[in-house]
Amino acid sequence: MDLDGGVGGGSSMKLPHSHSTPAGVDGGTRTPPTTPKKGGKMLAVRVQMLDDSVTMFQVQAKALGRVLFDQVCKQLHLLEADYFGLEYQEPNGTKYWLDLEKPLSRQIGLSLVDTLLRFCVKFYTPDPAQLEEEFTRYLFCLQIKRDLAQGLLQCNDNTAALMASYIVQAECGDYVVEDYPDHTYLSTYKFVPNQDHELERRIMENHKKHAGQSPAEADLNLLETSRRCELYGMKMHPAKDHEGVPLNLAVAHMGIVVFQNFTKINTFSWAKIRKISFKRKRFLVKLHPEGYGYYKDTVEFFFEGRNECKNFWKKCVENHGFFRCSVVKHVPRQKTRVLSRGSSFRYSGKTQKQIVEFVRENYVKRQTFQRSQSFRHSSSAHSSVANVGTSLSAHPLLPLGDNAVVGTPASLSCGSMTLGSMIEHQRGVGIHSHHHHHRHSSRDRAGNVSPLLSPTHAADIHDFDTRDLTSITAGGIGTMSPSPPLTTSLSPGTSITSSPQHFYPGGRQTDDEEQEYTTAVTEQRGTPGTGSSQHQSPYRHQNTGIDTTDTISGTPKSEVQDSCITSVITSTPSQNGGFATNHKLENDVHAPVVSPLKSIKDELPVPKVTSSIEGEVDVRRKRYPTDRAYFIVKEILMTERTYKKDLEVISLWFHDEVSKEEGEMPDTSLTALFSLVEPLLDYHYGFLHDMETRLATWEDRSNAHLSGDYHRIGDVLLKNMGVLPLYEKYLAKHLVVLEKLDSAFRLNHKFEQLYRDFEMQKVCYLPLTAFILKPLQRLLHYENLLDRLLKHYGKDHYDYADCLAARNKLLEISCNVPSVLQCSENFVALCELQRDLNGFDSLVQPDREFVRQGCLLKHSRKGYQQRMFFLFSDLLLYTNRTVQPSPQFKVHGQLPLRGVMVEETPDNKTGANYCFTIYGGNRALTVAASSQEEKDKWMEDLTATIQAARERGDNKLQYLSLKSCSSSDEVMDACGGDNTNNTNGTGREKSAGATQRSNTTVHVCWHRNTSISMRDQLRAVENQLSGYLLRKFKNSTGWQKLWVVFTNFCLFFYKTYQDDFPLASLPLLGYTVSSPSEQDAIQKEYVFKLQFKNHMYFFRAESEYTFGRWMEVISSATQHSGRLRLFSRKESVLENS
Repeated sequence: MDLDGGVGGGSSMKLPHSHSTPAGVDGGTRTPPTTPKKGGKMLAVRVQMLDDSVTMFQVQAKALGRVLFDQVCKQLHLLEADYFGLEYQEPNGTKYWLDLEKPLSRQIGLSLVDTLLRFCVKFYTPDPAQLEEEFTRYLFCLQIKRDLAQGLLQCNDNTAALMASYIVQAECGDYVVEDYPDHTYLSTYKFVPNQDHELERRIMENHKKHAGQSPAEADLNLLETSRRCELYGMKMHPAKDHEGVPLNLAVAHMGIVVFQNFTKINTFSWAKIRKISFKRKRFLVKLHPEGYGYYKDTVEFFFEGRNECKNFWKKCVENHGFFRCSVVKHVPRQKTRVLSRGSSFRYSGKTQKQIVEFVRENYVKRQTFQRSQSFRHSSSAHSSVANVGTSLSAHPLLPLGDNAVVGTPASLSCGSMTLGSMIEHQRGVGIHSHHHHHRHSSRDRAGNVSPLLSPTHAADIHDFDTRDLTSITAGGIGTMSPSPPLTTSLSPGTSITSSPQHFYPGGRQTDDEEQEYTTAVTEQRGTPGTGSSQHQSPYRHQNTGIDTTDTISGTPKSEVQDSCITSVITSTPSQNGGFATNHKLENDVHAPVVSPLKSIKDELPVPKVTSSIEGEVDVRRKRYPTDRAYFIVKEILMTERTYKKDLEVISLWFHDEVSKEEGEMPDTSLTALFSLVEPLLDYHYGFLHDMETRLATWEDRSNAHLSGDYHRIGDVLLKNMGVLPLYEKYLAKHLVVLEKLDSAFRLNHKFEQLYRDFEMQKVCYLPLTAFILKPLQRLLHYENLLDRLLKHYGKDHYDYADCLAARNKLLEISCNVPSVLQCSENFVALCELQRDLNGFDSLVQPDREFVRQGCLLKHSRKGYQQRMFFLFSDLLLYTNRTVQPSPQFKVHGQLPLRGVMVEETPDNKTGANYCFTIYGGNRALTVAASSQEEKDKWMEDLTATIQAARERGDNKLQYLSLKSCSSSDEVMDACGGDNTNNTNGTGREKSAGATQRSNTTVHVCWHRNTSISMRDQLRAVENQLSGYLLRKFKNSTGWQKLWVVFTNFCLFFYKTYQDDFPLASLPLLGYTVSSPSEQDAIQKEYVFKLQFKNHMYFFRAESEYTFGRWMEVISSATQHSGRLRLFSRKESVLENS
């Protein structure tokens, strides 16, 4: 079967989808096509369309399900057909998808008398912007309306009212007060099951805000809003766990989701599932060993019967094949045998990747279609026919005052479109951007992007964890895979086999009731050089790329290749080729700013990218300055761009989120925060413009005779020192703001939820408190870079005087920063740890100081077990990591330091290396570190902190209130902790925070089995860097250009500096950084190697200076470095000298 042919395969014809109006949408006025009679019983099959109209089809009883499905799609002239399916229901309520490869007469539960099937959305894309055709998006909207009306898409009243208002906007057009004096005009619609007048009033208020939106734009807004709901696309399947607790299971693009009633309690990501199988009514999910943070390798669920169990298993197979695989190899169904190796069922349609490619090749502009009014209770006098002749950019026009989809955590990349439509659409967005005039600088100019973006697989934040190490691949669309959680520690020796098939049958069938159908969830490897680029996705395209299943700890290479997540970024070299050409874009003052709602179409395959980048170094040397001062100034510019983006996270993105909430917000605290940040951002817009202009002039060869005037930066820096009073104010007031926000977070439940939700958005790639400290850190960066510039210049340089004057002015403020920043960093560390620790009253105390956190093995009756230790100035905590309801650390014990002693323990005494014993009261903890270096760091910090606590001799500090502290470590339940506790008693902790915190240092330390101190964090504050790097493709000689930001011990990868959020991240704790060895066979200059166990990444800088800076700053975050060991106490004196 030719997958690239017409819908359903069979031939390569293009569907005539644009030649007439879809009859199934406007009431079924056309006579549907029929199957030619070739003998055999004929069935009259009724199909209920998404607008609730019913169409009759004639098919043979022995015809394959695909025959009927093709007829329905042809009736609708549907191009993107594989998102949909035909569903039927048994009398007991179980719903099945029509199997396209089985005869109708053999479909379980399908009545051949008065047969009724429903045409429905089968695969709910996590990014509706990927839907190419407006008609497809319209059908998705009909499905969302149905789900909302039937109570399947449950959400709060505000969200329901917003979605309903988009439905009304698409149906009725703009709100006109003369036509709709009150909310009663909505009474003829059915939006939700228990609709009342209060909800209708909310809908009306939202409807007023949507003035000017076309039906197509309202559809896009509806889809973008709905896909943010937790129950988007979730169809519940009743089951029970091994203890008989009633549960609901659902399958979606990210994996298998477990609910209690409608509350999500767990997600099994595809990336961490090894096999799924069923045996009679038992459904088994087999996880990668130690790879999921779950307490068992196999999770078992029980269905009501075998048919229900197999039905859910088949849906899992199809969702995995559709969302995770590049191509599904079609294997003929096995004929019935006496002994079978299980079910031969496989997904038989196109994968999402194939749909994108197929639509791009076969797209024809659709004629207008008529919108139905299916969601009304009865016919209405008002009728609206929307004639939308083109497929608009899949970027919803945001409503005035309610940009409900800005900064959402999942991908908002747009579909393929013309440049004209992009520009026109961005103008619309500019009109509706309401918060600040300068917001246009990061959104409106996106229409100028020359390469166009194709839709690819989108991200979703409902994986067990996100914040993953994401790998980046060139060459286009690959297969998307949900991200392997950063909370993963895959054991060495584990491997899965790469195969063209996405499932393997396993186990022998001995009896129909005892057969086991097993599928190895093995990912499909994509072909390099095919597809397009992708913006912001925690999914992978299965191409070449960074091998990244080891998001935190080592993963076998074979598994890395198959289970890593890969966010695809494709180099788009322009005419003159690679690095040098793109470098010109970096310094173009008018360079387009790519919005989070944009992505860029891949135009060139990998070989072209490779060849264009191969020779770029020579071009760079000829064309651009090589002076060290130039690269120092360029570093100021590169880091300034990142700094501006960081300020926008607070001033624009966070401000927008809180401005949409009415009441119950800590207005005083938020006003104080925004009044500090927004003036800084306004000033730095101007400073950044000055820097870009000067550097562009510096690089221009035509100005070589003006080098004395333009090869300098001191005058620009001195001119912009007028911002220092704003920093002085920030220095004085920011800590008070942090304290107020922390208090509001703990006491205001609504603000807490908003805060958590915002941190789950991709734009907030660090904890929000980290962005609040950025201005203080930036002052230290300016000082450091000015010192480098002055040292390079010497006193006789023409730019020396201005730079020295700027530095002296800066020192008036920056001299106070280190002491203030240390206090603020400590407060932030305590606040963040309080969110990560479970089982305490209050961690934040006025005199408590954070010292060190890290992983140690604690000896108990069960042997050595991994525990996370937290050392503070007054006490030591040890915890175990729990994964339910979210990744946290359950406190198992506390030791006040005034009564603690530490001594070394012979390694052979307990059977482990690097041991020492901590004595406290009547308790003795024997622990083992991962290395001698880790042991030395712990013992040194413990000894010094214990001595300081004894000398302080106060009793003011509050200790934790633990239940059965002495025995909690021995009686912990199988899950590793008590999941009933939460920080504030609201219960909200159970459903929030899992996804946005898994690449914070505490979780990285746990998985990399290392530790980090406050001194390390303060050192890292001064070692931040941004700029373009070339990353070597894993399996080729090509290099790919990426914008890279290093901060908080982590590398964040972007396609360009204009992107609002990272596409991928790589935490560096535990990695080593060095130059490549001869065995690496890297024949390039300025290349450094990052390695953790068997994972190696090569990055290439543009100059000797830039290479040295990357090595320097990354060394500050790596546990061991080939150049220096920053974590070694014995070498700390050398570092500071």
